[in-house]
Amino acid sequence: MDDGTTSNSAREVAVVDSSMAVKKKAMEVSPDLKGTSIFLVGMKSSVKTNLGKLLAEVLRYYYFDSDSLVEEAGGGASSGKSFRESDELGFCESETEVLKQLSSMGRLVVCAGNGAVQSSTNLALLRHGISLWLDIPLEMVTRDLIQDRIQFAASEEISNLGSYSEVLTQVTDLYNELRGGYATADATVSLQKVAAQLGYDDLDAVTREDLILEVLNEIEKLTRVKKMMEAATRPF
Repeated sequence: MDDGTTSNSAREVAVVDSSMAVKKKAMEVSPDLKGTSIFLVGMKSSVKTNLGKLLAEVLRYYYFDSDSLVEEAGGGASSGKSFRESDELGFCESETEVLKQLSSMGRLVVCAGNGAVQSSTNLALLRHGISLWLDIPLEMVTRDLIQDRIQFAASEEISNLGSYSEVLTQVTDLYNELRGGYATADATVSLQKVAAQLGYDDLDAVTREDLILEVLNEIEKLTRVKKMMEAATRPF
């Protein structure tokens, strides 16, 4: 009779195997990456934040959240929101300055705020590194907003954290506004696609390790193409 110990042990082995696979893939990718910074774009969510931190850890990069840096420059989260409301142009200039500083550095994983995809200047700054669109289902983004009201309380983009349907409507409107900017990223990593590839019906079954492997695979493809292009332009 199975008392749950066997299934728990199997899960633990699976986690260890996934972690080892992530570390192995990171070691394979790192040499060709050559310290190039990585910018993650997409709707703000705990999935995006957690993935960014893990990616930085396995690549031995530094992690930054561009929204947090803009807020710090404005005197904190609440001050940053007031700054945006009273001087939108100044706030946008602050966003650009933060991205300019980050894009001039190497070995960074940056969770980029939505301002990064809302102007041609900021989009050009992302070209200094590799940009990846982490596409998370809007229902999960909405659930994040509702469950973590403190983290998102100062959000300038979602003004009313009311009922689920009200928040989902705002999230959907924001997504439709920004998806064109997200789509300019060098590659897209879709949580739904990863779940389908792994045969998961439940999206919550997708682990950070599952997603990070997909991210590393996309980075590997991009660096391989860049390497081939560089080889093709060398004189015989």
